[in-house]
Amino acid sequence: MTRILVTYATKKGSTREVAEAIALRLEGNGLTTTLLPAAEIDELDGFDAVVVGGALYTGRWHADARRFLKEFREPLAGMQLAVFAIGPLTTSEEHVADARKQLDHALEKTPEVEPVAVAIFGGVVVPDKLHFPFSRMPASDARDWEAIRAWADEVAETIGREAHAPA
Repeated sequence: MTRILVTYATKKGSTREVAEAIALRLEGNGLTTTLLPAAEIDELDGFDAVVVGGALYTGRWHADARRFLKEFREPLAGMQLAVFAIGPLTTSEEHVADARKQLDHALEKTPEVEPVAVAIFGGVVVPDKLHFPFSRMPASDARDWEAIRAWADEVAETIGREAHAPA
């Protein structure tokens, strides 16, 4: 049975919600998942693959996600890894491309780790939870739940195919 760690780095909880949806979808595809915050991971023993996600804040992928990749770079180099980020205020081509550049910059710090899948999803702004000047931004939620579920299905197919491939 293929065991997947779905881990996430979040400040306000919206990345956790995306990670939960991904884990649920992976489970629906017959994979066993464990969902944990990236800051709480001590080891990767017992996992066949990892999905790691983090929010993008002011041009940078969440520190806990970056730290996770750096700390576990050696075992991750030999595992299947899928990566996602949330953050652009819209899912316009321009905003997604800018967010992808930010995520790619973070991934460049661990070149030995090569994800089998990478995705950018829209972000969430809840002004009441933010400090000035961000508290003046309009509320928004650009997460596309259909796209998130579709990506999780693709990840499940890729991981499942790789797990059952002859050695």
